[in-house]
Amino acid sequence: MMRRMGNIEKESRARRRKTNLKKILLETLFVGGVVSVALLAPNAIGVMKQYGFIPSPRQKTSLTIARDRLLRKGFIERKEGMLRITARGERELRMLDSGSYRLKKPRHWDGRWRILIFDIPERRKSLRDKLRLTLLSVGFVRLQDSVWLYPYDCEDFVVLLKSDFKIGKDMLYLIVDALEGDQRYRKLFGFS
Repeated sequence: MMRRMGNIEKESRARRRKTNLKKILLETLFVGGVVSVALLAPNAIGVMKQYGFIPSPRQKTSLTIARDRLLRKGFIERKEGMLRITARGERELRMLDSGSYRLKKPRHWDGRWRILIFDIPERRKSLRDKLRLTLLSVGFVRLQDSVWLYPYDCEDFVVLLKSDFKIGKDMLYLIVDALEGDQRYRKLFGFS
């Protein structure tokens, strides 16, 4: 299907707006814990203002539509007039905000490399791309498309990734004592 010029930017803005609304609603429920249905819109509008959005009556309608979509997809749930983010919603929020993953760097490097190898099928390409962006955002270096390098212990991070991205058996965590041609990576991480 060929898209007409002029519509691509418009479609891109609409997708970005949907993603932003999803993130705003999920963040509101994540921070607020349990929020009444009546309070969700005012709280989300407050978050929108923090992001630089100026809420309008039309955006309030958009929030309602986004809320209903999140309910259908199981990212949030309604119980006794209250809304709450689900575990699935928390995972989605972390994927939307890959910058929320953090790794602590110890003072000294132990001289061993941590390598992540993953094999995610083509049918899950978008997940594979999100994983690559997440690894890049926390400081991993790409050795090959599905082989990534990090110098410090990151086992807890890998366990979290496997859980959040549901890729347990598709990812291997290796600790290696020697890496061919690692002078380049030592320099990149500031060890030489």
